[in-house]
Amino acid sequence: MAADAALQWLLSNQQASVDRLVDWLKIPSISTDPAYKGDCQKAAEWCAARLKELGFSVQVLATGKPAGAGHPIVLATIEGTKADTPHVLFYGHYDVQPVDPVNLWHSPPFEPLVRDAAAGEEGGKRVVARGAVDDKGQVMTFLEACRAWKETTGHATNGVKYTVLIEGEEESGSTNLDAFVVEHKKALSECDVCLISDTGMLGRDKPAITYGVRGLAYTEVTLHASNQDLHSGLWGGRCPNPITELSRVLAQLHDKKRRVTIPGFYDDVIPISKKERKAWAKLKFNAKAALKKIGLSGKADIGEEGYTAMEREWGRPTAEINGIWGGYTGKGAKTVIPAQASAKVSFRLVADQKPSKVVKQFFKWLEKRTPPGCRWELNDLHGGYGVTVPIDSPHLEAATRALKKASGKSASLIKSGGSIPVAGLLKKELGIDTIFMGFGLDDDRVHSPNEKFELACYALGCRAHVLYMDELAGAKKK
Repeated sequence: MAADAALQWLLSNQQASVDRLVDWLKIPSISTDPAYKGDCQKAAEWCAARLKELGFSVQVLATGKPAGAGHPIVLATIEGTKADTPHVLFYGHYDVQPVDPVNLWHSPPFEPLVRDAAAGEEGGKRVVARGAVDDKGQVMTFLEACRAWKETTGHATNGVKYTVLIEGEEESGSTNLDAFVVEHKKALSECDVCLISDTGMLGRDKPAITYGVRGLAYTEVTLHASNQDLHSGLWGGRCPNPITELSRVLAQLHDKKRRVTIPGFYDDVIPISKKERKAWAKLKFNAKAALKKIGLSGKADIGEEGYTAMEREWGRPTAEINGIWGGYTGKGAKTVIPAQASAKVSFRLVADQKPSKVVKQFFKWLEKRTPPGCRWELNDLHGGYGVTVPIDSPHLEAATRALKKASGKSASLIKSGGSIPVAGLLKKELGIDTIFMGFGLDDDRVHSPNEKFELACYALGCRAHVLYMDELAGAKKK
């Protein structure tokens, strides 16, 4: 069987595969910081070069207005050799999160370290670096699967037609992706399904296919008061303090049952079905054990009343204050009443909530609570729709079979509390579903210092993509 040869090639070339990943991880492609714009370009070109080696027709396309203002997108296609098989769109991203606080890293974030688990750590050998699992490492599982097929059959995707879209702004809101998809809609609409490896498993030796992710609405709000910072001795008790007033307002976001208090917030929420709740309960998720891993006791299992931790993550919307600042925060004392205070406030959304509608509801809620003498500056930063894939989708079933063959265990069907806006965008613009076949773990420290990707998970991802291509080669378009 052709797949056996490809799998054997992966096994015989593990070190070279890890070395290629390390090369990509060395590039500090932080999309949110303009200082790293050149590195984002370099990371895109590195990815494009690998795809060219594998036989793809590749373009590195500028984004933004004027052209080049954004980070480039890598768009690649390889024609199929087998008639009437599905055309797959593989999506990933080469950009990474900022590394702050850098002093908490045990090794430099862009000097990838391949090491064994340290004392007190679970799991085995891993690569530690920013982007290790989110998302360069997971994209590499696809690229290495392509390399295995190329080396053993001469065709990088086993005769199946693939389009590859690797963007550079996922960690900064995918600012230019909507326009890019619309501009290339004709070509992208030829795809039958999207496959993304940017999610996780239930645990080591617990493979999973994610059939739904939450949406996102992200805002920044600033409360303005006086036209200058004020002496707190002269003005304290005489006028509004924006930090105090902003805190008062945001503290009203949740009621005693920890439900969001914004009128209309839950109007479009599709309730968790009895079937889903029953299926999730069978997964026997240990909320207390999960909390312990992040340094919290079981008492910290809090959230919307009436739902388990897993139900709150996978099937319920939330409101979170992601950051708050204002006034003097330097060393020593400075007795001021600041002129303004700001906060980042985001909402994780579920079907069928609309990001733009939720933002409008939130801003209206704020305006009604405007403190005396103050005014708001309200900014809608970005958002994305949540998506759910039908569990009887033939494409999802093919991925499930591939993952079972790759791991030797049946894959659980799960949802994710995270957001991958491109999935909602592709559904809206192209009408295609997205399958999430990811290989991360809940202790991979995504977005945190000492991010890692365990080599066993990396190897599983490579095998799963090889076997998914094998499944597709025998499939017919639906």
